[in-house]
Amino acid sequence: MAEEDLYTNDGTVDIKKNPANRKKTGKWKACRFILVTATVYEVASQTSLLNSRARAASPSPSQLPPATVTFSVADTVTTAYRNECCERLAYYGMSTNLVNFLQTQLNQGNVTASNNVTNWQGTCYATPLIGAFLADAYLGRYWIIAIFSIIYALGMGLLTLSASVTGLKSKCDKDDCHPTSATTAVTFLALYLIALGTGGIKPCVSSFGADQFDDTDEAEKKKKSSFFNWFYLSINVGALIASSVLVWIQMNVGWGWGFGIPVVAMIVAVLFFFSGSKLYRLQKPGGSPLTRICQVIVASCRKASVKVPADKSLLFETADEECSIQGSRKLESTDELKFFDKAAVETPSDHVNDSPNKWKLCTVTQVEELKSIIRLLPIWATGIIFSCSCSQMSTMFVLLGNTMDPHIGPKFEIPSASLVLFDIVSVIFWAPVYDQIIVPYVRKFTGHERGFTHLQRMGIGLVISIFSMITAGILEVIRLDFVRKNNYYDNKYIPMTIFWQVPQYFLIGCAEVFTIIGQIEFFYDQAPDAMRSLCSALLLTTFSLGNYLSTALVTIVTKATTKNGKLGWIPDNLNRGHLDYFYWLLSILSLLNFIVYLWIAKWYTYKKATGHVK
Repeated sequence: MAEEDLYTNDGTVDIKKNPANRKKTGKWKACRFILVTATVYEVASQTSLLNSRARAASPSPSQLPPATVTFSVADTVTTAYRNECCERLAYYGMSTNLVNFLQTQLNQGNVTASNNVTNWQGTCYATPLIGAFLADAYLGRYWIIAIFSIIYALGMGLLTLSASVTGLKSKCDKDDCHPTSATTAVTFLALYLIALGTGGIKPCVSSFGADQFDDTDEAEKKKKSSFFNWFYLSINVGALIASSVLVWIQMNVGWGWGFGIPVVAMIVAVLFFFSGSKLYRLQKPGGSPLTRICQVIVASCRKASVKVPADKSLLFETADEECSIQGSRKLESTDELKFFDKAAVETPSDHVNDSPNKWKLCTVTQVEELKSIIRLLPIWATGIIFSCSCSQMSTMFVLLGNTMDPHIGPKFEIPSASLVLFDIVSVIFWAPVYDQIIVPYVRKFTGHERGFTHLQRMGIGLVISIFSMITAGILEVIRLDFVRKNNYYDNKYIPMTIFWQVPQYFLIGCAEVFTIIGQIEFFYDQAPDAMRSLCSALLLTTFSLGNYLSTALVTIVTKATTKNGKLGWIPDNLNRGHLDYFYWLLSILSLLNFIVYLWIAKWYTYKKATGHVK
C-alpha cells in the first residue's frame, strides 16, 4: 500500500495528534465505543427525568397497590439526537414531569414551577451551542464529550444524593412533602449541571461518530450513512431500557436505586469512552467559526460598492492545496448569495505588511462557510412544524389516552404516557429495516449510494408525520362518536382500549427514522468541516422551537374557541371538546410545511468540497 493510502485524507489525527492511520483507527471498531456511550447517556438522561415524574406521582413505593404494577414513560426530543440530535425521549415530556416533581416534592406553585421548568429546558437547548462552539473552535469533539460527560455524571450524582441522603431528601408524610433549603439548592444545582453536561454531549456525539469515516474514501463514506441509522437506534434502545426496566426498579425497589443505577452506568460509559481513545480519529478544531462569519459580513459590507468579477478564479483563495482553516477542506464558489463574494475580491488596501487583513479580505472557503449556514436555515426552519407534531406524544396523545381504558387484564394498568414505548419500538424496528432492506432496494432504481438523497429522505418523513396527525384525528372522531352514542360524557374513561392509539405512535416513530436521522446526516454532511458541531447544535433548536410552537398553538386555539362561554376545542373534559379539530389543524400545517419544504429542497445547492484538509 502506498504511503499516502496509509492515512486518512480528511485531516483527522489520532489521540497522539499524528495523522490517523486508515487501518488502525476509526470505522466501526471505534464507533462501538461511541454507540455504547450514547446508549448509556440516553438511559441516564431518561431515568433522571422519568423518575422525577414517577417520584412526583408516588412519594413512596409503599403507597402503590400491592397487586398493581405501573410504569411511567416520558417523551423527549433529544433523543435525542436526541439530538443525540435528537435524545429522543427526554425533553418533550420533561416539562410535565419536572412540573409535577417541583410541585409535589418542592411545594412550588403552578407559576413558579412552570417558570423553573421553562428556564431549565431553555438552558438545556442553549448549552449545546456552547459545547458545539468550544468543540469546533478550540478543544475538538473528543475532549468536549469527555469533559461534559464527567459534568453530567456529577449532576446525576448530586440528584441521587438529593433523593436518597437523609438531610437532603424531602421529608414526606401521607399528604405532603417538606423540602429543606438544602434539598432545593442541591436539586437545582444538579439539574443545571445536567443541563450543562448535556450541552457538550448532544451536539458532539453523533458528529464524533461520523468523524470515524473518511469522506474522501467512497467505501467509508457509504458506511457513514449506516452509522447515523445505528446511532439513532442505539439511543432508542437506551430510552427503552430507561422507560421500562429502570423505572420499574425505581418505583418498586426505591428511589436511591432508581437514580443510582444510571449514575453508575454513566461512570462506566465515561471509562468505556476513554478506553477506545487509541482507535478514535479526531478532527482538529478550526478556530472560532463565529469570528470567521463576522469577518465575511464585515468585509462584504465594507466592499458593498465593489463589483464581483465574472471569473470566480479571480476571487481570493490560498494558493496551497490545503485550506487555511484548520480541520477544513476548501469549498468551491457558488452562484447564490453573490453579495458575500465581495469579501473575497482583492483591493489594494486589503493587505497589511504583505498579509491580508482578515476583516477586509476573506478566502472563498470562508465566504462559502457563511453561505452554507444560510442555505441550511430554510431546511432547518421546516423541521419546527415536524417537531411540533412529534411533541403531541407528550401532550395531546397523553391527555387523550387518559380518557380511554388503560387496563390489560383485571389488575394491570398502563399509563397513557407509557404508550410512547411504541414510538421507541417503531424506531428500533424501522432503523435497521431502512438500512438493511430499503436502502439496498431503492439504490437499484436511483443509483444513489444512500438510496434516497438526504432531502428525499427527510421529505418522506414529513409526509408520514402528516398521516400520523390524520390517524390521530380519525381516532378522535371515532372516540367522540362513541361518547355521544353511549352518553359517556362524564365517565372517567370510556370502554375503548387505549391501544387504539398505537398506530399514531408507530407512524411518528417511522417518520423520525426518515426525517430526524436524515436531518442529523444532512446537517453533518452539508455543514462546513470546521462547523459540524455548531450545525448539530443548531439542529437541536428545532425541537425547542417545535415545543414552544405547540404551546403557542394550544394557547391561541384555547383563546379563540372559548369565547362567549364556549368550552372550546380542548376543555378539561375532552369528551365535551373537539380535539379532532386540533389534529386537523396540525395536519394542515404539516401539509403546508411539506409544500414549502418541496420548494426549498428544489432550489437547494449542495456544498462542493475540494482539496485536502490541513
